[in-house]
Amino acid sequence: MNKKALSERDICTKFITPALRKAGWDEMTQLREEVSFTKGRIIVRGKLVTRGKAKRADYLLYYKPNIPLAVIEAKDNACSVGDGMQQALDYAETLKIPFAFSSNGDGFVFHDGTLEEGAIEQNLELDEFPAPARLWAKYREWKGLPAEAEPVVLQDYYKAGKEPRYYQESAVNAATEAIAKGQSRLLLVMATGTGKTYTAFQIIWRLWKAGRKKRILFLADRNVLINQTMVNDFRPFGQAMAKLSTGSKVIERDDGTEVELPLAIDRKRRIDTSYEVYLALYQAITGPEDSEKLFKELSPDFFDLIVVDECHRGSAAEDSAWREILEYFSSATQIGMTATPKETKYVSNIEYFGKPVFSYSLKQGIHDGFLAPYKVVKVHLDRDIEGYRPEPGKLDKAGNEVEDRIYNQKDFDRTFVIDERTKLIAKKISEFLKESEDRFQKTIVFCVDTEHAARMRQALINENSDLCAEFPRYVMRITGNDNEGVDQLDRFIDPEERFPVIVTTSRLLTTGIDAQTCRAIVIEREVGSMTEFKQIVGRGTRIHEDTKKYYFTLIDFRKATNHFADKDFDGDPVQIYEPGPDDPVTPPEVPPADDGEPVPPEPADDEVIMDGGGLPPWDQTEGVQRKVYVNGVSVAIVAERVEYMDHRGKLVTESLRDFTKKELRKHFASLDAFLKRWNGVDRKQAVLEQLSEEGLPIEKLVREFNVFWDPFDLICHIAYDQPPLTRRDRAYNVRKKDVFMKYGPQARAVLEALLRKYEDEGVINLDDPKILQIKPFDSMGTPVQLIKQFGGREAFERAVHELQSALYEGVA
Repeated sequence: MNKKALSERDICTKFITPALRKAGWDEMTQLREEVSFTKGRIIVRGKLVTRGKAKRADYLLYYKPNIPLAVIEAKDNACSVGDGMQQALDYAETLKIPFAFSSNGDGFVFHDGTLEEGAIEQNLELDEFPAPARLWAKYREWKGLPAEAEPVVLQDYYKAGKEPRYYQESAVNAATEAIAKGQSRLLLVMATGTGKTYTAFQIIWRLWKAGRKKRILFLADRNVLINQTMVNDFRPFGQAMAKLSTGSKVIERDDGTEVELPLAIDRKRRIDTSYEVYLALYQAITGPEDSEKLFKELSPDFFDLIVVDECHRGSAAEDSAWREILEYFSSATQIGMTATPKETKYVSNIEYFGKPVFSYSLKQGIHDGFLAPYKVVKVHLDRDIEGYRPEPGKLDKAGNEVEDRIYNQKDFDRTFVIDERTKLIAKKISEFLKESEDRFQKTIVFCVDTEHAARMRQALINENSDLCAEFPRYVMRITGNDNEGVDQLDRFIDPEERFPVIVTTSRLLTTGIDAQTCRAIVIEREVGSMTEFKQIVGRGTRIHEDTKKYYFTLIDFRKATNHFADKDFDGDPVQIYEPGPDDPVTPPEVPPADDGEPVPPEPADDEVIMDGGGLPPWDQTEGVQRKVYVNGVSVAIVAERVEYMDHRGKLVTESLRDFTKKELRKHFASLDAFLKRWNGVDRKQAVLEQLSEEGLPIEKLVREFNVFWDPFDLICHIAYDQPPLTRRDRAYNVRKKDVFMKYGPQARAVLEALLRKYEDEGVINLDDPKILQIKPFDSMGTPVQLIKQFGGREAFERAVHELQSALYEGVA
């Protein structure tokens, strides 16, 4: 047998796997082959959506299922034994495991990440591969785990449901190990949409089953979070679990079945202490009055584990209600879970919970393909930039004289309302949905307050009156003081429910709402907090493959996306677009940005085409604040600018013209190169389709620059400074040449009609026989009859190609 002629898979089967088996690794429980542990980053090129290559390890070795220790990268025997080490180390770093191996079937190179000095890497013979017990002992020493911690850190995961993703596994193991070593305060940072609740479940399950924690409290600040957690992720706790509430409710599970939530508080507000896992809305067990502090009915040592969901929202402040609960049960181990660790002069959950034992960022989630990337549309209004000073004697809608001062963006919709501004924004949102050719994209509009959300709802209804007349719930307000709207919340987040489509809100939907199919997020209020900005972005980051939702668009009217410049922001958009006064709201289809790894203009062979084309305290009824309402004030959109992330991750700003020129020259370095390509294809539409697929929708750009130009002239003028002709000019030149004279009368009539179709409508795929089925050709005869006038299809196509050649003659 010629070993060097064997494939990589043969090397694995004949040499590496037998060596592992001989070292004592169990193939059923400790060894997995060809493990894809990321999904593959989603890449958006215009309307073409692909998935990049997933990270895939040749071997992962586990001490027990879900307790990974080592990664092995295999190569064929034509490679050296250590050629796979760089890749193995990359995978090991991602998986947060210390041991990496490389092999070509002759032996192994072993990298020991637990060492800080000495022989970190060494060569091993095939029969010298370390046994599971040896690697586990080194791992335990590296982690500082005492022997008595083993029953906890080796406790089985819950197995009957879904398998944890690699980063969830890392988070669960990091938390379990920290608690096993005696740490009593932990912080886990995981981006919105990455499964914090499922991660919390696995941590609780293992500690509960190991007997380390016997009474557990899961705290959240939204009823919907508690209810959905109980019937879905926490469902395996069964009869050991109850909700600290007096209000019974029937909830639908993800699988469609219904269940009535078990309650641990009776109508006399007595707590049933026979349960082991309790879930509570913190507003339900505390309040400003001592009589409302229900949690004090339990002894301070009643709970020995507390998990706080979204701990950035209230628990970190020293005088918060959450903090009061945590300090009362101070003897319990406490885990804070957040997407955005809060660290300000006044509030610090890092100070309380400690530095994160595990972090998984928005940027990592997008890069791994578990979270959706996004585009940004920045819209600047003249009144927001310049401010508004009322003319002398200007009266508001109530007939009162408006105070003479300059009103700016901070005033708008908070204390000063310009009707025309609201209407213009509603128009732009509606135009975006129309231009994107899907007016049923789930959309959230974040407003200043509930009153603003009501006005925006009305303006959106008037802009979409055709759909609202047919579908009354097409646009709805969902705010804390609108019970009818709140009742629609479950329908909005349900992927199978079509309505409502557009919802206006103030803060109710900023966090904790799993809006999987949300494709557009509109920011129409100031967002001063990085924490809140990340949470708003998080409303759109979930992927929903069944509805082909792979990315979303953020439309910003309030400069909230200036947070992208903050060093603490970790998930840059794939594109930022600032439309001018007459520009479409939909961003131009620019090439995708990347985060350090080059992205080719066309999908690579290893890419897979996915798509071708209860209430928080701050959202209760607000105190009435006097607002001044005016109308008759002109408001317009200003600026035209495209911003996008280049291949180095830098924000590049340039005009639409400059951007188009640069991108065209990337495709065709010179005018000659373009003309060679254009003249070399009979079907001119194919050139435009290729450019569109690669992020340059030329026919859309024609509408931006000059609707009377041929796409050919746009390219030649913008990219190569050639004087453009209109379609009428080109048609006139063809008629002067009498190129139709050699054909019979009816064939000449067909060619003249085709030329008119080009001149009036910009149709350039003139050789498509389907065009003969529409006006005016349908009145001239059937397509077969018309083609017969030329002597057959080949002769028809030849005549059309001669017409096209005549159209584009004279450019060189």
